[in-house]
Amino acid sequence: MLTWRTLGPLRVSDGGRDVTPTAPKVRQVLAVLLARRNSVVPLSALTAELWPGRPPRSATATVQTYAYQLRKALHGGEDPGAGGDGPLVTRAHGYLLRVAPGECDAEEFALLTGRARSALADGDPAGAVALLDRALLLWNGPPFTDVTHGPALHGHAQRLEELHLQAEELRITAGFRLGRHRELVGELKELACAHPLHEWFQGTLIIALERCGRRSEALEVYQRLSTQLRDELGLDPSPGLQRLRQHVLTDRVSTADLDLLPG
Repeated sequence: MLTWRTLGPLRVSDGGRDVTPTAPKVRQVLAVLLARRNSVVPLSALTAELWPGRPPRSATATVQTYAYQLRKALHGGEDPGAGGDGPLVTRAHGYLLRVAPGECDAEEFALLTGRARSALADGDPAGAVALLDRALLLWNGPPFTDVTHGPALHGHAQRLEELHLQAEELRITAGFRLGRHRELVGELKELACAHPLHEWFQGTLIIALERCGRRSEALEVYQRLSTQLRDELGLDPSPGLQRLRQHVLTDRVSTADLDLLPG
């Protein structure tokens, strides 16, 4: 069975044997096909991805050559033919990459995150945390981190990055419902540093610190965020965060304050 790894460096393995193409343009073609797996990707879309703006006259023939090289790489160095039993299939004016359920890490990540969201909605935060831990173990860095991104691949990577942030938010929310504020402080500090203007991460860090009896640190986080928002964007913290600050000052912070945060 082929396995496709896209959350981080692009990797393809066949029964444990690495069959990842090495040529940069062939890898880029594979990445686009993986992003739109099980759907026909027109030649024109591949051309626009490989050569944004002004493709060469030979673009179509060159893409066909890349597809031929990719098909061979995915079939142990042999060409199974355009309509053979390999994963890459030629269709009218394009190509389709067949990926079965359970083979692609991005698909598994989305599935686990969706199940975790349902578990949390059903009042099972422990189950949600277990599912999200499994999902986040699949994340090995920015999607297709070692592949050149054209317009389509850039957009797809941005969507996956957003899904990753949502999974982090869900995991923190579930952890809060389990009373794990102290355990989450270190993780939240890391996320707050990585996303200094992300008000949800900053707000949850404030809540966790206050619940651990570290009120002065919580207020420092708010002040730092307020200064950065004003200096960089000319904005004030959201009304919800301002209310959260008041709750810190009056010792009224609770897990319910998560509902005050934007997001």
